[in-house]
Amino acid sequence: MLEIIRARKIKLFSCAMALMWGNSSLSYAAVVPEGTKLAVKQEIVRNNGSEPASLDTHKVSSDVEFNIINDFFDGLIYVNRQGDIEPRLADSWETKDNKTWIFHLKKDIKWSDGSPITAHDVVFSWRRLVVPDTVSPYGSYLENASVINANEVLIGKKKAEELGVKALDDTTLEVRLEKPVGDFLQMLGHPVMFPISEKAVKKQGDKWTRPEVFVGSGPFKLSEWVVNEKIIGVRNPLYWDDKNTVINKVTYLPLSSEKATLNRYLAGEIDITNTIAAESYPSLKKSLPDQVHISPKAAVYFYEFNNKKPPFNDARVRHALSLAVDRNIIVDKILGQGQLPAYTMLTPDIGGFNFKQPDYAAWTQEQRVAKAKELLNEAGFNQNNPLTFNLLYNTQEGHKKIAIAVASMWKKNLGVNAVLQNQEWKVMLDNMQQGKFDVIRRAWVADYNSPMAFLSIFLSNNVKNTSLYESKEFDKLLEKAGENNDKVYYQQASDILNKDLPAIPIYFYVNHNMVKPYVGGFYINTRGEYLTKDLYIIEH
Repeated sequence: MLEIIRARKIKLFSCAMALMWGNSSLSYAAVVPEGTKLAVKQEIVRNNGSEPASLDTHKVSSDVEFNIINDFFDGLIYVNRQGDIEPRLADSWETKDNKTWIFHLKKDIKWSDGSPITAHDVVFSWRRLVVPDTVSPYGSYLENASVINANEVLIGKKKAEELGVKALDDTTLEVRLEKPVGDFLQMLGHPVMFPISEKAVKKQGDKWTRPEVFVGSGPFKLSEWVVNEKIIGVRNPLYWDDKNTVINKVTYLPLSSEKATLNRYLAGEIDITNTIAAESYPSLKKSLPDQVHISPKAAVYFYEFNNKKPPFNDARVRHALSLAVDRNIIVDKILGQGQLPAYTMLTPDIGGFNFKQPDYAAWTQEQRVAKAKELLNEAGFNQNNPLTFNLLYNTQEGHKKIAIAVASMWKKNLGVNAVLQNQEWKVMLDNMQQGKFDVIRRAWVADYNSPMAFLSIFLSNNVKNTSLYESKEFDKLLEKAGENNDKVYYQQASDILNKDLPAIPIYFYVNHNMVKPYVGGFYINTRGEYLTKDLYIIEH
């Protein structure tokens, strides 16, 4: 059984343990083994699965966008494969009380247009993330990090200037928290926290991500964007660690068809796929075993209810639909790549914890279906009054197969009619944010290695709470859990979520990629991220 790899816990640092990292002992990018012959042409093509909604770090919410943003921008810090914090744009940081943090930026770091990256850019970026006018899907992120006044700014009660971030000078940033947060440094590794250029945004407005005016801080910069065809990044010579980058050009394809992706991979047109079709997996495992890469992923696949819309405001209906889903059929028969059935939103070993499962996780499927029928009947739905609703998913073969299977289970076991609707990624996102759905396919990848990364999306005031679920008791428990990273409070919060069931957890992901044998340096973390600057092309 696959388990999520646990990153080592990042400890809170006192003043005596202030981090003063040097660059000499750290490896940031491609490490080419001695004796490796590199190809003359250092270019790579990776499929990204869908057309990104935007490359504006504050306007996006999924790995479709973050995969590219991770190559085009840098954060203050980075969480490496061992789970340790490494400096990036920040050279060092310290705190005396775990509430006030001082970050010292590297000297002479530059944006891709040659202008200096300063602490003022960080302040501008974090303010822009939370101001109401931005309408960021991650607007609550700084609130979750307990940055002073983040909530008040987000809801418009205070001005952006009152957010607890300040530039002490061009290279020194002060961040003030309302209370110690055990995961604070880890949270800074998320792409929404990557600074963007104040100068570029103010000059170009919403057009700042167009190729001709794009300004980034990462090892690659945007060169070309042909909608629904490709995005191209070229090496950024002004990147602070450019000397350790090998790839000169990266192309991201938005192919949602798993069949088309595999055909183009086998034809040599793609070097790394974003997925492996379930029906192709067994044969590929036999014929190209060295090119099949499977690894754990801290992510959950789920169906989210619109909790404000009848009859999904009735917990009995939500539980009935959840119990009638045979998760073992989905992970064993439809997927079959090592995925695990999910009965909670918390992936195995998240944050170093393993949590108690709900009672029905240990039931037989027959017992679950019997209970589901009973609950649905109590809610007023039966053969004479069948439940009918729309199940929305974004266009992809894998999502379609699961939706067909689940709809069939609901029909067979409960007489429920689920009308399947598929939409392109960006259209579905818009409808999700506007609450225009009955039940919708979702997935969530942990923003950082903590139970909070999953549970917080159901907080009443969280902008990511598209289920519209509300529970004051849940909110209070999660607030207490976040203060000390307390397993007891996390468990109690998870128990409430399992009881109220605002969404149906279906399975825990694995990363599954096809990677050409001449691609060196490939490593994908439990968030499903791999960085192009870590890669190199071997002579072949």
